[in-house]
Amino acid sequence: DLWGDKGVFTTMWIFGKPAKILFFKKHIKNLIKSLKIYKLNTSNLEKNILKLIKLNIDKKKSYNHLLRVAVNKKIISISLRKRKTPKLIFNLILINHKRPDPEIKNLKYNFILKYLSKMNNTTSDVGLCYKNNILESGTSNILLIKKDKIYSPSKNIYKGVTYNFFKKKLGKIYSKEILLNSLADYDEILLIGSGKGVTSVETINEVKWKRKNLKYYKIFSNLYRKAILNCPVYR
Repeated sequence: DLWGDKGVFTTMWIFGKPAKILFFKKHIKNLIKSLKIYKLNTSNLEKNILKLIKLNIDKKKSYNHLLRVAVNKKIISISLRKRKTPKLIFNLILINHKRPDPEIKNLKYNFILKYLSKMNNTTSDVGLCYKNNILESGTSNILLIKKDKIYSPSKNIYKGVTYNFFKKKLGKIYSKEILLNSLADYDEILLIGSGKGVTSVETINEVKWKRKNLKYYKIFSNLYRKAILNCPVYR
């Protein structure tokens, strides 16, 4: 367990038989980029990571799991856990927290994990807030829709692989500070990431927000399904 150490991680969805890993190359590219920022990218590290992943994938097994690769100064950790499908009845619970070095997917997650360990992750997640702004969830990027425009918090967040996939597909995602007292203006709030896929938030009880429709949830879900269908077999 490397949580709390100086290091980085990435989480990928591995599914099917034979196994497929969604956005695999992009996840590895982002991981190596973050390792370089933290000056943890030693010689042959990428090669060793790829070797360990390959050793841990069973060609005879059918997967629906999250594959996490975590790296610190001394250890490469590979782990698998079952992926749970979020439900449409989904509540976001606001907490006052900003991750250290939020632009990097680092291992400083102990505070968030304390909350997530007590929650049903198919029906809830935490929404991180800082100085009255909403940032990201405990597991995913947050996108907000208002009058057919898509918005993302502008800073103190990590823009993950799934975020970049949708930005490329949909074009303009407007970056701005999202104040908590402005949430009532938004029709939909979506969580996007490897674990959550595309998840529609139904309620945020602390600000009495409730989903108005599922229009963009359906658009995002259709694009995501096409990416799943086009995902190559892992070799």
